[in-house]
Amino acid sequence: MTDASTLDAQDAGPATLPSDAAAAMSIGPRVKALRESMGLSLRDLAARCGVSAPMLSQVERSETSPTLQVAAKIASGLDLRLSQLLRLDEGGAVTVVRADERRTGGGVGGHAFEILTPALPGQRLELSRHELQAGATTGGPGDPPMHEPGSREIAHVDRGSVVLEIDGEAHALATGDTVTFDADLPHRFTNPGDEPAILLAVVSAGLRRS
Repeated sequence: MTDASTLDAQDAGPATLPSDAAAAMSIGPRVKALRESMGLSLRDLAARCGVSAPMLSQVERSETSPTLQVAAKIASGLDLRLSQLLRLDEGGAVTVVRADERRTGGGVGGHAFEILTPALPGQRLELSRHELQAGATTGGPGDPPMHEPGSREIAHVDRGSVVLEIDGEAHALATGDTVTFDADLPHRFTNPGDEPAILLAVVSAGLRRS
């Protein structure tokens, strides 16, 4: 099998992915999962990577095999290196996300987050780390989209204090506290303190109690 790091070094001309790599690493489902996890439409990703939305749609549906140049552009639009995008599709029971490979977002309004889990096709569980500056609130521009119906969330306050507002109620949470709630309801976290707060959140789709 062609090593992903070798692909990075190859000429990014008209050549498509080598047949053995293409067979073992269909990037279409991965691209779609990553795009959706970032809250991006096809047009959004097209603007970020310089690949047309129709081409992206064909890649996601595995109707075409992208050239190395196109695959590299798509990876860049997803904040990944080409080797990272390809390595994520390697088979096996274990997938490791290195500290320098985390997907990041936010940064607007004092809220920044990192996705700690890989975007595996069909995966229904996501772990993320959120940092809220003093006075900051989640739910602003650049934050993750609303969770799909049936989603549940578990949030753990690793540092500082936050207030969870959900379903018309406010819940004060201190360092070490953990809360579980229906994540498909409108909600937000606010840091009322003077120091940054750090949250670890696990979101699982389709596990709502009611």
